[in-house]
Amino acid sequence: MIEPVALADFFMSFFTAALIILTAVVYVALYTWAEVKHKRLVKYASWFVYAALIGCVLLFSRIMHLNGYWQILSVLMALGYWWMPRLILRLCVATHEEDAG
Repeated sequence: MIEPVALADFFMSFFTAALIILTAVVYVALYTWAEVKHKRLVKYASWFVYAALIGCVLLFSRIMHLNGYWQILSVLMALGYWWMPRLILRLCVATHEEDAG
C-alpha cells in the first residue's frame, strides 16, 4: 500500500512537481534550439537540464513514496521526456521536407 504524504512533505512534492514541468520545458527548448541552429554548447546545456529533470523525478518519487509499478511509470516518464522531442522534431522536419519538395 502507498504511504500517504506527510503534510510537511506536501510543499516539497508540489515544488518538485513544478520543477519537473519547468525543467522539461527548458530541456525541450534547449534541445530544439541546438538541433535547429546546430549549437553544440546548447546541446550540452540541454543534457545538463535533462540531468536536473532526472534528479527532480527521483526526488519526487522519493517524497511521494512511489514504489513498485509507480517507479516503473516514473522511469517511463523520464524516458519519454528524452525521446519525444527527438521524434517530434524528426516528424516536423519530414513534414516540411514534403512541403518544400
